[in-house]
Amino acid sequence: MTDVLVPGGRDVRGTLEGPDDASSIVVACPPHPEHGGHRGDRRLVAVSDALADRGLACLRFDYGEWDEGEGEREDVRNAVRWAVEREWVDRVGVFGYSFGASEAILASASLAGRDEGSGSLLSADAVAALAPTARLGARSDLDVVTALAELSCPVAIHYGTRDTTAEWEPVVERARKLRDRDTDSPDRIELVDHSSDHFFVGQHVTIAEEIGSFFARVLE
Repeated sequence: MTDVLVPGGRDVRGTLEGPDDASSIVVACPPHPEHGGHRGDRRLVAVSDALADRGLACLRFDYGEWDEGEGEREDVRNAVRWAVEREWVDRVGVFGYSFGASEAILASASLAGRDEGSGSLLSADAVAALAPTARLGARSDLDVVTALAELSCPVAIHYGTRDTTAEWEPVVERARKLRDRDTDSPDRIELVDHSSDHFFVGQHVTIAEEIGSFFARVLE
């Protein structure tokens, strides 16, 4: 376990875990910080453990000062930049739960091109979202449904069919349409439904194993 200070002008701190010989890393985004979300969230820890079992590293981090979703999106992008710049990293995935799931999609959709400082290619190689909501606040540029269509990497969306907290239905509907339309890569988008509410009580380990397997398959 290693403490990480993510560069980028905001106070973003994380915990790096995983085997010493890992060549792929997953950036894990916590739920809403104003509602107690942090890097120690049980769902994030369970995913980190599942990734380690499969030889992948995981960076769980805390967002900087609350910024209505905009600064938090930049926190995710900066965490991906940090991961890309590690010499030992070949591929980078992004995972998030709830607010973090939406930020994972938003940030990954906006990452493209090369970092001006390092010259490294900035992109997410895979995204997994657990209980994403369709929009963060009233900002038109934080539209998760629109951002989802801009992703070209493998995507896994897990959702609870009894979830009344997040507005997940528009995200799943768009993902299903994108999947059905993509005849060349029909398996690029995975949709996994769970008989659960927003908190997935008692299902953390099972869901983490499924998400860990997804990343192990698409990142290795």
